[in-house]
Amino acid sequence: MNDELLDELQWDPAGPVLVTGGYGTVGAELSRLIGAGGLPVLMTGRTPERGRDLAARLGAEVRAWDLASPTPFRAAVRAVVSAVNDPEDRVLRAAATAGVPQVDVTRWTARLQRAVTVAALTRTSAPVLLSSAWMGGVTSLVAAALARELGGAERVETAVRWDMADRAGADSVEFMDRLGIGFEVVEDGRRRLAAPLSGARTVRIGTEQMRVARIDTPEQYTLPLTLGTATAATRIGFSSPAATRMLLALRGTGFFHWGGGDRWTPARRALLHSPGDGGTARLRVDVAHAGATRTATVSDPAGQSHLTAVGGYLGLLRVLGADGAPAPEGVVFPEQHPDPAAALERLAAHGVLVDIERAGAAGRRGAAA
Repeated sequence: MNDELLDELQWDPAGPVLVTGGYGTVGAELSRLIGAGGLPVLMTGRTPERGRDLAARLGAEVRAWDLASPTPFRAAVRAVVSAVNDPEDRVLRAAATAGVPQVDVTRWTARLQRAVTVAALTRTSAPVLLSSAWMGGVTSLVAAALARELGGAERVETAVRWDMADRAGADSVEFMDRLGIGFEVVEDGRRRLAAPLSGARTVRIGTEQMRVARIDTPEQYTLPLTLGTATAATRIGFSSPAATRMLLALRGTGFFHWGGGDRWTPARRALLHSPGDGGTARLRVDVAHAGATRTATVSDPAGQSHLTAVGGYLGLLRVLGADGAPAPEGVVFPEQHPDPAAALERLAAHGVLVDIERAGAAGRRGAAA
């Protein structure tokens, strides 16, 4: 990237919310939520013609910002929500330098770690919410709410059900590119390297028994830092048991090692990339502390993209200080929400069901799925 060609954002408290990738699978959901919340929207992407119809329906603006092109971008905005990968940190740098509040829901762990450094070097006091925990930070919000009830979170276990019938953009299956790369985890207070798709086990997610295995997700890095979690583990399984068996078998053959280069990217992502009509997003979060446990099952009938967008929208309210608490300063993670129980109520308001099991009894927030 040519540093001479600088993107330039300006903070305008009356301006629009900039949504990068704002007409993509998740970005379109985000743009709709922001517009429905009464805020003006500026959508960007590499081919703005694709967003014209959505922009017309929302009364939004759409402009070109190709993050792979050296052409600089300039705009005056009140906040930024990144819904597309920012591999060179262009959006992050531009927003942080200008003091524009921002939310990013797209980063895997290594890029999130780099983002913390980039934001620190800009010395920004504007909010930078790195909300790339699974489904736009929803898993971390739920874990924080359960930890608040228990007085801590010694152990956080997350199990995700990926619905093969759901709509999914290409970026949403980027985790396929990480299945040949070991990642650091914290178990019993000690750091070690974990192999992708290792530690397979069968868990109940809702009414369904599923085989799940480990993947690299940012909350496994952040929860030990923010909640003092001694063990943090996230696993994924698929609505098609055959797909789960296939991925575990491919791992056994070493496919994700020898097929890990750019040449094999389309083949890896095609295994799970689904332009389907829609499905139900569902995940389970278990938190244990001082001998007590809480289990939450999260379901969104509107699907994975909608759940991720809701997480991103709640993040936007957080960085704007529009959710009943003052906006944070500098880099924060979703589990640092000052009132995570209130965040769960906001999830319910957007049609997300959260069932919480407490000491054998079930507590329910939200409408039935």
